[in-house]
Amino acid sequence: MSVSEYFNEIGVAVREASRIISAADSNQKNLALVEIGQALNAARKDILSANKMDLEAGQAKGLDAALMDRLELNDDRIDAMIEGLQQVAALPDPVGEITDLSYRPSGIQIGKMRVPLGVIGIIYESRPNVTIDAAALCLKSGNASVLRGGSESINSNRAIAKCIASGLAAAGLPEATVVVVDSPDREIVGLMISSPEAIDIIVPRGGKGLIERISNNASVPVIKHLEGNCHLYAHSDADIEQALTLCVNAKTHRYGVCNAMESLLVHADIAADFLPKLAELYLEKGVEIRGCERTLSLLASESAVAASEQDWSEEYLAPVISIRVMDSLDEAISHINRYGSGHTDGVICQDYSVSRRFTREVDSSSVLVNASTRFADGFEYGLGAEIGISTDKIHVRGPVGLEGLTSQKWLVLGEGHIRS
Repeated sequence: MSVSEYFNEIGVAVREASRIISAADSNQKNLALVEIGQALNAARKDILSANKMDLEAGQAKGLDAALMDRLELNDDRIDAMIEGLQQVAALPDPVGEITDLSYRPSGIQIGKMRVPLGVIGIIYESRPNVTIDAAALCLKSGNASVLRGGSESINSNRAIAKCIASGLAAAGLPEATVVVVDSPDREIVGLMISSPEAIDIIVPRGGKGLIERISNNASVPVIKHLEGNCHLYAHSDADIEQALTLCVNAKTHRYGVCNAMESLLVHADIAADFLPKLAELYLEKGVEIRGCERTLSLLASESAVAASEQDWSEEYLAPVISIRVMDSLDEAISHINRYGSGHTDGVICQDYSVSRRFTREVDSSSVLVNASTRFADGFEYGLGAEIGISTDKIHVRGPVGLEGLTSQKWLVLGEGHIRS
């Protein structure tokens, strides 16, 4: 069977399954999630054995340490996958929720009903646990899904797919509700992103290169973010000790994540007091500072190097940070809106009017006041889990949880009303 024939079979089956899962009630969907978790638990040896094959192949290919870490499964990570399924099962079901009911002068009652998107295609790299996260969120939100993991995790995903199929069958749902693509052929990706008759939405998860390629070539709508150039701005009235704590956490808690702070802006009134203290803390953590001229003038020569124009818009994903001294709130907001990626940006201040202006005028999917950028996460926002973070402005913005995988349709209720 050719790749296109294989994908056509998937497309027909998953479209039919989407009609069934969209009508399934919460109990049936939750049962499927619980049964998938039990199947994972029972298949630990098989999953770890399959993962070992992927790890050995990855080592032979020379995958770097970060990729190997994301690829690896162990008992703790399987436990986390099972816990994630349980958490999603415990979340309220958004499907069928009716809101904004009101009467019109004609006597009709109008409102909105939340409904699934249909078929969601998810394209991701390395991490086999994403297979479970994506399947769980799509299933609970009433969507069918086509999951295409990276070729480096093909054996792990095959083992996990058997558990998903077992759980769906136990709940009386079609196996095609969640299709884990069993082919490493790259042509599948091209077919997924160009087949609106089969797939309604594409969600890419991975590096900038993958997401950029998919966004540029897809004829199916894409939910995505390309970069996470996140900022904190310490205003003139910032509590210095609080600002130090926030800036250390936002930068050093984890480096290779999209919600890590990459750029710091500091008001000139506090820069002389604040920056040397922060530089000392960053030096202890091995963080390289790339600063503007005013930043460099306040720090010892071994603490920082000169920033380039490119640094202001860079997502480092590494122990590197750019720092710039600002003369005003206006200047800080302008800098963020020019150089930021629209992901997550925050202000450290005591004045309510400053925080109010910042939150209103900074054009990002998450805007924080006196908090670390590391909180920009579906779990921390109470979504239970997320399928990714969107910096787009249409349909969904920020962490994409269950509600983000649904849409709304208008509902009109009458009692024989006719339009005169």
